[in-house]
Amino acid sequence: MKNYTLMLIIFLLSVSCKNGDSAKLNLMNNPPPTGRDFKQDMRDFVIGISKYAKAENKNFAIVPQNGIELVTANGDSQAPPSTTYLDAIDANGQEDLLYGYDNDDQATPTATVTYLKSLLNISKNAGKKIFVTDYCSAVSKMSNSYAKNKEAGYISFAANQRDLNNIPSFPNPIYQANGNNISNINEAQNFLYLINPDKFSSKSQFIDAVKATNYDLIIMDLFFNDKAFTSAEIAQLKTKANGGKRLVISYMSIGEAEDYRYYWKTDWKKNKPLWLDSENPNWKGNYKVHYWENDWQKIIYGNSTSYLQKILDANFDGVYLDIIDGFEYYEH
Repeated sequence: MKNYTLMLIIFLLSVSCKNGDSAKLNLMNNPPPTGRDFKQDMRDFVIGISKYAKAENKNFAIVPQNGIELVTANGDSQAPPSTTYLDAIDANGQEDLLYGYDNDDQATPTATVTYLKSLLNISKNAGKKIFVTDYCSAVSKMSNSYAKNKEAGYISFAANQRDLNNIPSFPNPIYQANGNNISNINEAQNFLYLINPDKFSSKSQFIDAVKATNYDLIIMDLFFNDKAFTSAEIAQLKTKANGGKRLVISYMSIGEAEDYRYYWKTDWKKNKPLWLDSENPNWKGNYKVHYWENDWQKIIYGNSTSYLQKILDANFDGVYLDIIDGFEYYEH
């Protein structure tokens, strides 16, 4: 009787998989983890990415976006700095500092601004550049974003589209435009965040539009409609319209998997890898990941077919790491 019961259970589980219920099996085999230091897991991930990249190009810039709590030992602004993490990065990106935290074109609550700045300043005081992306479209608010961030010692990009799919017409000329040659991320006085090329009909149109600007730093995606930019194409973008040299860095999400990326396998939604978690309800096609798992990290870096290696091979000057705050999902 016991053997029959066991066989029945195995059969039912097999049928469940075939019917697309493998997500339930995934949960049984890999329940939500407990007892981990999720902040340290993310620090270690970023540090590993940094070591790999800088071994190939010592000047390659590592810029985590959000998750600023990682700059201290426990995430509290009163705690000692996390020097190993700070030594591994070259700058920090921060969204919604002054505008966009609750809604686009809406001022971020004062308490939130104060909290974020208390941690951002730890990184700034350690010699790291702070790149702020505020989401606002009213000219007065865009102007305020540039002025207030400069006052705080940060560099601002006032994005009038949350999708980051355009080159804003304001301000013109761009804020703090200059003809300097930018060879280090700390020299940048402005930046363009343009990771969604859906308004451009071709690679060449995208390249021509960016070439016509004087931004010191371009943050863009490695891919245009699933086709990677080549080293030669990236080289075209490294000169400003005024002749000065600039940096071009690539966006890469490491805290979520994206089902529109080259690495995505079509059967993952039915037969989920153990590291693949729930879909982000706010961003269709993006899935939470157990970012500390080796199989996910191997997709991101550490080998010749990894995402980071593709970015290095395309001759980008750095990487802009997103969903660094993925630890929050597992801490709550």
